[in-house]
Amino acid sequence: MKLVLGGYASSSISSSIQFLAFPIFNYSFPCFNWNHNFNNRIIMSPSPILRCSSDFSSIAAGDDSTAAEAVTKPKQQHPWLIVGLGNPGKKYQATRHNVGFQMVDAIAEAEGISMSTVSFKALFGKGLIGNVPVMLAKPQTFMNASGESVGAIVSYYKIPLKQVLVIYDDLDLPFGKLRLLPKGGHGGQNGMRSIIDRLKGNRDFPRLRIGIGRPPGKMDAAYYVLRPFDKREREELEFTIHQGIEAIRILLLEGFNKSATFVNTAKTVDQCS
Repeated sequence: MKLVLGGYASSSISSSIQFLAFPIFNYSFPCFNWNHNFNNRIIMSPSPILRCSSDFSSIAAGDDSTAAEAVTKPKQQHPWLIVGLGNPGKKYQATRHNVGFQMVDAIAEAEGISMSTVSFKALFGKGLIGNVPVMLAKPQTFMNASGESVGAIVSYYKIPLKQVLVIYDDLDLPFGKLRLLPKGGHGGQNGMRSIIDRLKGNRDFPRLRIGIGRPPGKMDAAYYVLRPFDKREREELEFTIHQGIEAIRILLLEGFNKSATFVNTAKTVDQCS
């Protein structure tokens, strides 16, 4: 059986601590919930105000309904899973097929998220982007088996597919061009094909495609995607990755439509020079 490293076939392109208001000077004080996030940071979020003259006395008197309301836990927030596709090992780290890995590495560095854990057949990290919990993953199964890792993470954490963002290279986009889509097929990219297969054919998850351009002349696509970038391409790709980080922040904090608008109207490196 032939092992294909390239992702394109050569033939086709709470618990809470409540600060209760004490009956002094008849003031009212707000309560806060202290919630531990994925990165062991603490977020302070407001919960309903308790009145000194009524709420505190009701709780002290054993009013179960008021007490229950005062200690209601906040609704659990599902994390986003952000996956970058690529091939493991130094041999492939600077190649076109690994731009998904490069984008996830850049996100981790920008947001201070450690990617040192190995879990679910992936380099794995947890943290926050803004106030949104995220998990970052770089499958270590080689491109064609990326679904083994992604499917396991999605299943274990019960992540809604609308919060699974997959980042990968695209031969059909001009070099350095980004495209954000809410769903779709694999487009001949075998890493995406593997993920869709592991998700039982479900294609309804967002993806950020990074253009790597078409191979020159009659060069085989499987060979082209495993080639490194030249100096000019590396400079342009750095610019693209910065745009991608901003697009992902907008996606998580402001929604898909605003992020897609940002991506579609983003200037190229040439337009900014």
